Amino acid sequence: MPVFNITGDVDPFLHVSLAKGEKIYCESNAMVMMETNLELKGKMTGGIGAALMRTFANGESFFQQHIEAMRGDGDCLLSPTLPGAMRVLEVGAQQYMISDGAFVAATSGVELKVRTQSLGNALFAQSGGFFITETAGSGQLAVSGFGAMSILEVTPGKDVVIDNSHVVCWDNRLQYEISMTTGSSGGFLGNLINSQTSGEGMVLKFSGTGKILVCSRNRAAFLAWTQSKPA
Repeated sequence: MPVFNITGDVDPFLHVSLAKGEKIYCESNAMVMMETNLELKGKMTGGIGAALMRTFANGESFFQQHIEAMRGDGDCLLSPTLPGAMRVLEVGAQQYMISDGAFVAATSGVELKVRTQSLGNALFAQSGGFFITETAGSGQLAVSGFGAMSILEVTPGKDVVIDNSHVVCWDNRLQYEISMTTGSSGGFLGNLINSQTSGEGMVLKFSGTGKILVCSRNRAAFLAWTQSKPA
C-alpha cells in the first residue's frame, strides 16, 4: 500500500511513496512534484454523479488528480490549497466525516461517499448543506486544516461545542448537531441575534465516543479580514 508521511514543520508537504502498480488520488492541483515513474491523470472519481455530489458536498474540484506508479516505484509531494497542518488517518476500522476543503489525498482503497444529513443540520451547515462527505473502505487518508491542528477526544458525559469553521473532520460514530449559538434557550430569533452580536457563528455540538480534528484558523474570518484591509 502507498505510504503517506508528512514532512516539514511549517506548511508541510505530504510525501507519498508508491510501489509499482500502486495508485492514489488527491484534490485537484495538490501535486507539487513527482518522479518520472509516476503518471498523473485527471479523473471523475466514481463517475459523473459521484463527482457532482462531492463538488456540492464539500467544494472539491469536479476532477481529481490520480497518481499511479506505472513504470516502477516512485515518490511524489503533495500540498493542500491553504497554509496549515496536515494529518494522516488510518481508515478502515474507523471512518470519518470530512468538512469543506479538508481532503488532501487518499489511497485507492479509500472511498469518499456523499450522504444526506438531517434537515436541521443542512439548513445551518457550512459542510455541503444537505450533503456531507464520509469515508468508506480502508487505507490512508490525508486531511488539512487552516493553521495548526489538534485532536480532541469526546467521551460520554463530556460533550464538546466547536465553532463550525474550525472543524476539519470527525469520527463518524459521534453524534452531532448544528446550531447558531452555544446557548440552550432563547428561541430561533434570540439565538440568531445572539450569534450575530457575539460573533459566535455556527457551532457543532458533539456527543458520544470518538475524536475530532480541529484547526486554529477560521478561513471565512481570515478572508473577511484581508478584504477589509486597504490595498
